[in-house]
Amino acid sequence: MMKTIALVLVALIALLHLYIAWFEIFAWTSRGPSVFDTLPPDLFAQTVELAANQGIYNAFLAAGLIWALLIKDAKWQFNIAVCFLLFVASAGVMAALTIALKSGLPQFVPASIALLLLLLSKEKAAD
Repeated sequence: MMKTIALVLVALIALLHLYIAWFEIFAWTSRGPSVFDTLPPDLFAQTVELAANQGIYNAFLAAGLIWALLIKDAKWQFNIAVCFLLFVASAGVMAALTIALKSGLPQFVPASIALLLLLLSKEKAAD
């Protein structure tokens, strides 16, 4: 049961990163100013390429998490899921430190919970 919940979280985190990728690649200038309302509105047109580059990295995170869900071998599924969840958690820490706490928490918290559940489910399976 714990592993199932962890994998559902992995899927939700993948969807979150697909949304972030879409936002950064395609909606940076239209939705960015309302999402990041502390930044000057003229900044968004100047940073379209930077945001699109970040979006590609978020797409890679989503792809890795989706890949983990498709792996049939339990050991490799665990390894790949943990790897990409660590990437997401790290991105969340960086966002919290460099942008705002509210930018990092939606990445860090779910990834950390999913990691914890995966680790606990692996220990339970070993018993």
